[in-house]
Amino acid sequence: MKLSLGARSILLFVFSCVLLLVLTLFESLLSGLSLTTERIISAVLLILPGLLGSIFGAMSLRRKELPRWVAILGMLLNGVFVLFHIFLLSFAG
Repeated sequence: MKLSLGARSILLFVFSCVLLLVLTLFESLLSGLSLTTERIISAVLLILPGLLGSIFGAMSLRRKELPRWVAILGMLLNGVFVLFHIFLLSFAG
């Protein structure tokens, strides 16, 4: 089954949400790590998939794949998710 880039973008958003849930559930295990290590883990697991999802959405729009709303939705959801976590990591730690 071949997915369009817009569908991959949505799937990466769902994957980011699942990783956020897993990180929240197992946050007590991360308490022994340094703050820098926690930030790196959060950046890799939360920001990186969202960035890839935004890139896939933009590539889908550039290739003019149909339906276009899937690519736009994927870009918006991933973009908001990434921006929120970038601000969260930069201000709250």
